[in-house]
Amino acid sequence: QVSLVESGGGSVQAGDSLRLSCVASGFDFSEDSMGWFRQAPGKKIEMVAVISWGGSSAFYSDAVKGRFTISRDNTKNTVYLQMDKLKPEDTAVYHCATGGIAAMRAFGNYDHLGQGTQVTVYS
Repeated sequence: QVSLVESGGGSVQAGDSLRLSCVASGFDFSEDSMGWFRQAPGKKIEMVAVISWGGSSAFYSDAVKGRFTISRDNTKNTVYLQMDKLKPEDTAVYHCATGGIAAMRAFGNYDHLGQGTQVTVYS
């Protein structure tokens, strides 16, 4: 059974940084692409960043490009999202996900989604 458990969310001021973590189990983590998605109140869920199984390729939404960095540690079954220069519009529940990298990147489709961690950015 696939399990994705996110942590690291919180409430911060604009311009601050946060690092989210997602520990995965129940599947072969090192062979799966991973992604981060977010959903703000009243809005549709959207892709934030995706990373290939080996970590050599990463893609970002235009909204976070240059501010967020996705990475992974296959020895720890963990994917990270380093979020710098946070803005109030980054406020959302952040979920990690498994799926095909093309499907996540191009269509926002994922196979499994974690419960999420809340990020709130105050101006």
